[in-house]
Amino acid sequence: MPLDLVKKVLCVLVQNGVCVFNHRGPGRPTNYQANSNKILRILRYPRYIYTAKTLYGDTGELIIEELLQRGEMTMSRTVKTVADRLTQNMEDGQCMDYSEVSSAFCKLVETHFLQRCPPVAGPGKADSAAPATPATQAGASAPTPESFPDCYRVPQVTIRGQGKRRLSSEDVDQTIAKKAKMDPETHGDEGIYWQVNFERFHLHFRDQAIISAVANKLDQTSSEIVRTMLRMSEVTTSPAASCTKPLSANEIFRSLPSTYNIARPILDQYLTLLVDDPMEFVGRAGESGGGMFVVNLHKVLANLARATLESIVQERFGSRSARIFRLLLRKRHLEQKQVEDFAMVPAKEAKDMLYMLLSQNLVQLQEIPKTPDFAPSRTFYLYTCNQLPTARMLLQNCYKTVANLIERRLFESKESKRLLEKSQRIEAILASLQASGAEPEQLTEVEEMITAPEKQQLDSLRLHINKLDSAENQVDDTIFILESYISATATS
Repeated sequence: MPLDLVKKVLCVLVQNGVCVFNHRGPGRPTNYQANSNKILRILRYPRYIYTAKTLYGDTGELIIEELLQRGEMTMSRTVKTVADRLTQNMEDGQCMDYSEVSSAFCKLVETHFLQRCPPVAGPGKADSAAPATPATQAGASAPTPESFPDCYRVPQVTIRGQGKRRLSSEDVDQTIAKKAKMDPETHGDEGIYWQVNFERFHLHFRDQAIISAVANKLDQTSSEIVRTMLRMSEVTTSPAASCTKPLSANEIFRSLPSTYNIARPILDQYLTLLVDDPMEFVGRAGESGGGMFVVNLHKVLANLARATLESIVQERFGSRSARIFRLLLRKRHLEQKQVEDFAMVPAKEAKDMLYMLLSQNLVQLQEIPKTPDFAPSRTFYLYTCNQLPTARMLLQNCYKTVANLIERRLFESKESKRLLEKSQRIEAILASLQASGAEPEQLTEVEEMITAPEKQQLDSLRLHINKLDSAENQVDDTIFILESYISATATS
């Protein structure tokens, strides 16, 4: 590979945060290292974009999409690009104003979904100011408000106007790059770049998983109470905290949505129900103000991870194996005879199921000798299950599953490459004819270029690929639960 091309590739990787570098001093080569965490986050890009669309509409969706595609951008460039894209999809005579996009951008920064890229000094310029880039030195932690005071401060940007339409034949990336080079206009944010704050999205996903678990276990009203508690404490609670800041029952009652007309005694009953539930969604932290309550974040994540492990075992090995696995998670250490009695499973079946789980490393066998010689007749053989190592092992299996799904999708696309290219060409011709006001007969003639068997094959291929994409998203949900639990265990 030519040296110039290697440099360009490294620039793109550094700009997208999937590669970090380390300056070792003047005259010494710079080390580059792949950032595996950022690479794995690519799997979750559709979820980030969909969340932004849900919270902030089409404008928020396109802002997040542009920043994910390009790694880092200035606010003014992002606003112009998004406004142009929104204008392109509007009816003739309508345009998206830059101020509306700027407002959505500021809201994303206020809620910490976007953050500034930290400034990184160039080689030999450790003490001088350098333009912000998304790269961090190898081994350095990700930028946080604590380490970078201006991480969430929006600069004064002067940008006025409306989005502009482009010709259908223009290449968007080339147009944007050309404008960036030729446009001499300044907006006051030169050198200030922004990136997506993945950790903030993950906190939102965690809260949504907790709310969904409460709704499934209890009811919608209970989930709305927990949602209110999480919303009230999202600013005051540290991302690594094991529980939210204590909230009084009076504060929770005043902050409930007006659509939920709940009397104060009913709220107290719901809070008591949440505290007494075995899942330990909510804990009691005091008695002042009608009672102080917290959401047990780490305990809920541990219970969600346990439910995920039990579900995986049940799907792979059946309900009786899941019963034994659940029993070992709760009792920790049991002999084979105890497993048979507690699980109410015949001895032969219990033995087969235990050996099957043991062969898959889902349970472990611990030997406790009565004497130093480890004689089998004088040794206790206890089956046990440790949730954390099991979660780590299943997390690796989930990543292998995602890799297999991606390989299968690529194989399916490669096998039908000619048909897909033909379909894309015909769709482009149809779009061009419709834009030029062609007659229906012409459109029908172009559509008939694809035969009935080819249409059937295309429909089958798209259905198959959609199933693979859906499976990939579902596996990513499991990955997120297991990763959150492992991370919470490491910080507690």
